[in-house]
Amino acid sequence: MSPTKTEAEIVLRLDQITKRFGKLVANDAISLTLHRGEVLALLGENGAGKTTLMNILFGHYLADAGSVTAFGQPLPAGQPKAALAAGIGMVHQHFTLADQLTVLENITLGTESLWSFGRGRATALAKVQALSRDFGLAVDPHARIADLSVGERQRVEILKALYREARILILDEPTAVLTPQEAEALFQTLRLATARGLSVIFISHKLHEVMGHSDTCVVLRHGCVVGQVATRDTDRHALAAMMVGAEMAEATVAPGVPGPVRLSLRNVRAGPLREVTLDLRGGTITGLAGVSGNGQAALADLIGGGLLPEAGVMLVDGTALPKWSPRAAIAAGVGRIPEDRHKTGTVADFTLAENAVLETYATRFARAGFVDWAAVRRHTETLIAGYDVRCPGPEARIRLLSGGNMQKLILGRVMEEAPGILIANQPVRGLDVGAIAYVHGRLVAARDAGAAVLLISEDLDEVMGLSDVIHVISEGRLSPAFARGALTQGELGLWMAGHGFGQGLTDAA
Repeated sequence: MSPTKTEAEIVLRLDQITKRFGKLVANDAISLTLHRGEVLALLGENGAGKTTLMNILFGHYLADAGSVTAFGQPLPAGQPKAALAAGIGMVHQHFTLADQLTVLENITLGTESLWSFGRGRATALAKVQALSRDFGLAVDPHARIADLSVGERQRVEILKALYREARILILDEPTAVLTPQEAEALFQTLRLATARGLSVIFISHKLHEVMGHSDTCVVLRHGCVVGQVATRDTDRHALAAMMVGAEMAEATVAPGVPGPVRLSLRNVRAGPLREVTLDLRGGTITGLAGVSGNGQAALADLIGGGLLPEAGVMLVDGTALPKWSPRAAIAAGVGRIPEDRHKTGTVADFTLAENAVLETYATRFARAGFVDWAAVRRHTETLIAGYDVRCPGPEARIRLLSGGNMQKLILGRVMEEAPGILIANQPVRGLDVGAIAYVHGRLVAARDAGAAVLLISEDLDEVMGLSDVIHVISEGRLSPAFARGALTQGELGLWMAGHGFGQGLTDAA
């Protein structure tokens, strides 16, 4: 149990931090304190200013007003090196590791000059091994980053911070890409670390994690602090209401009305996929559950036109399309919400307007090879208004948006084309409760309009709550179809671990 506020040493103080991007006020006179051994959860809707605030603390951004004090000393603004020297470490939502280097090389990179790099390897290795043992961060120091799982890569990021003697650790959406087991291992590590005096700020949208693993909650809305409360004195519903400014009703999804088969796979092999058989019906959300890396990306690529079948049959509306490609998929009415909105969903340095028409500029907005940019702007303004995209305007670079607002633009881009087949791959990863409810509502609306929706998610609660039919994927194999409610979470977990395949468990359906 963390010490009380009156007993604990204040290790960090943010005072009246303000940051503007043009007319947008991302942080508006924000003040907060962090105590030794405390876990502070920073909550808020996408675009509320959480990541901006942490980037100011770590020196990536320069505040327009306000000050930061760490361990009683003023922290120089806009200097990540000064933040590191003060004992502040940050693990970003999107990891900053060199894939071709080893774990040890990534951890020590930047801690010694190029002229002496490698000389103290034995000492560094011993220190990394000691930190791994003391904090429960098991990882092979000689393994290449490219060969590690997502959970192992996050352990490397935390070890990087601890190796540099971090006394304050900032975690931005630390469990957004982790399995439930990896998330629990992370929180075990944080419990060990805070018991040793480390202080933690973690940005999260997962309220059950906040309630289970934090001491204090600070809630931001529209760049302002709207609430600060001891975790033991609140609950998930109260936090959600503070985040969105209103009570959040528990949503229940009525069953869909199955329509005709829009896409059919029969014994398809492609990449890691092994003899996959699948029907996607109109008016149905088909959920795909599985541990990350078991063929979900390949299945999404296959249906989206990025991967060709090596064997088997794929039919769209009963017709085989031999020249399958992303362009053919779009023409066939396939809409795609990609897994990674940064790498494959958007072009970071393009404007919102340019990103809004990535898939349709040639067919909807061009005449004789010239793009009608006035029409593109009007279309983008419609998406911004209709999908509640909080941004400076259509001409803003999309990289300036929060993850949730970026996802809303992608959602609008896809939904406005009224796709007959919709691939929603991790559609709410890293989103807040309000944005999650919004996206889920749009997926259900697409289903009710007759679309065949494929929901790919590593969140079992999401799959079980939204899907009419559920498949599990494991090592490229697809389970039989299970009706909603036919299997418990534990039974689905057995399939996810591969225990159902070829072991006579198909009668569970």
